[in-house]
This record gives sequence, structure tokens and C-alpha cells, in this order.
Amino acid sequence: MTALQLSSEVAEALDAGRPVVALESTIISHGLPRPRNHEAAIEFEAILREQGVTPATIAVLDGVPRIGLDADGVRRIAEEDLAKASVRDLPILAARGASGATTVAATAHLAAKAGIRVFATGGLGGVHRGASESFDESADLSTLAVTPITVVSAGVKSVLDIAATLERLETYSIPVVGLSTTIFPSFWLRESEHTLDWSVETPEDIAAIMAAHDALGHRQGIVVANPIPAEQQWDPAEHDRVLAQAFAAAHDAGVRGKAVTPFLLGYIVEASGGRSLEVNLDLARNNVATAGRIATAWAARGA
Repeated sequence: MTALQLSSEVAEALDAGRPVVALESTIISHGLPRPRNHEAAIEFEAILREQGVTPATIAVLDGVPRIGLDADGVRRIAEEDLAKASVRDLPILAARGASGATTVAATAHLAAKAGIRVFATGGLGGVHRGASESFDESADLSTLAVTPITVVSAGVKSVLDIAATLERLETYSIPVVGLSTTIFPSFWLRESEHTLDWSVETPEDIAAIMAAHDALGHRQGIVVANPIPAEQQWDPAEHDRVLAQAFAAAHDAGVRGKAVTPFLLGYIVEASGGRSLEVNLDLARNNVATAGRIATAWAARGA
């Protein structure tokens, strides 16, 4: 049983000190419809390669955590029905020789073990609404508390409890830095009602924070809040209307606990006529491109 398998492309880039960006597989396997998901997986990697950055799409295939997938691996995460794998699921998949698409938490964990320092995702997981009763909180947060990786995300989905998520990030001493923004984004929208303590303007600024983070001996992750471009965000009025409908539908259907968020997200895609899905893709592309620039700035420091 192999603990970790790096593709030759990723291994060579890391050995040479060239920029590498980790990409998760759950967004492909569980977050997008087929065959759009396969197209997106190829596109995300192409965005990085056009910058001279090596993509490292991560998944568990046949029990082996793969850091960087070949064309067949990318096809598999898009076409096969894979388990959704967080950090706690990795040893079970490995022992059983099973396959799984890695969440933000599992991707961050495996990427950091491989020596990758920058990771692009769509939105970070967080504290769910009603968590005081359900205790439903994403493992993304607790994993980033002990994982030295910089995650570029468009905040967290507005169906989550953004205030509680930011409080939890503070409790875990995870820096949250806005890139050209002083307001924490809420995934489909550029802004939430929550301001950020820290904001910088360039990828080089983020790389400098990463270097200082290391020099101080910190082992947490860093969250880069990267809002979707204004012209690509969902219309705020339509967003608010659809979100209110979704919460009302969940209440009427008696959906509770951990079933609420999957119900809401599915409802929102349908009620928006697919608009939420298009915004999801746009913000993911933007995060991947931004992560590529941060990884390039990090590699330039010779760290």
C-alpha cells in the first residue's frame, strides 16, 4: 500500500522549485453535472499551465492518494461515482483499495504532505446555520488549523453561517486575508456584511505573508479571500430571492441537520435556472488563476 503517489510532473516541479497549485476533486465529482465537470477539470488545469504553473489535481484512486492526475485519472473523477472523502476517510479508502474525491480538507491535508503550499478551491466549508444544535461544522476549518497551506477561495457559501465561520477561523488562529478587498466575500456574491481585519493588493504580498508565517513557526493554513469579479457575480436581488425560497422550501419539507445544506444547494441550482452553477464556475476559474499567481510569487522567493 502506497501512502502517497506524486505524478512525475508534480514531483519534478516541486524538486525544481517551480510553482505548483493543488486542485480538489470533489468539485468535479460532486459539485458539477456531467459532462460539464470533465470540461471544467481540464479547463482548471489549463488555466494553470498557461501561467507556467503545474496543476496537482488530487484524488484517491484504488486506495492510493494521487497528487496530480493523468488524463485517465481526470476522466475517472468526472465519470465514476466516487465517495466524498474527507481526512478521516483517507485511511479507510486506502485499506479497502477504494476510490474517493477529496474535499477541501482532504485535499489540503494531502497537498501539504506532498510539499505543495498553494491550493485553489471554489468556496471554503464552514459553520452551518443552526450548528449550535446540530454541531454541523466543516472539517475544512479544523484541518486548516493544523495544515500549512494557503487556500484561495471566494469565501463561504451564503447558505452557511458566515459570522460563526469567521469566529471559528479566529479561534483556530487561521489568518484570513482579503486580496484587493476589505470585505469577506460570500461565494456567489462579492461581499457579505463582514469586514476583514487585513487586506493586501498583490500575490507577492500573500507570498510575503506566507514567508513570515513560516519564519514565526506557525503551522496553520492561510485563507485568501478572493471575491468573484463584479461583472460575474450573481445579481444580489435574485440571489436573495432564491435563497429565501430555498430556506422556506427546506422548512416546509421538514429538512433538518446535515441534510439542510445539500437540500439548499440543490434547490438553488434548480430555482436559479442554473445561474448559480455558472457563477460557481466563474469564481472557481478566478480562484485557480489567482492561486497560480500566488504560487508563482512563492516560487520566486526560492522558499
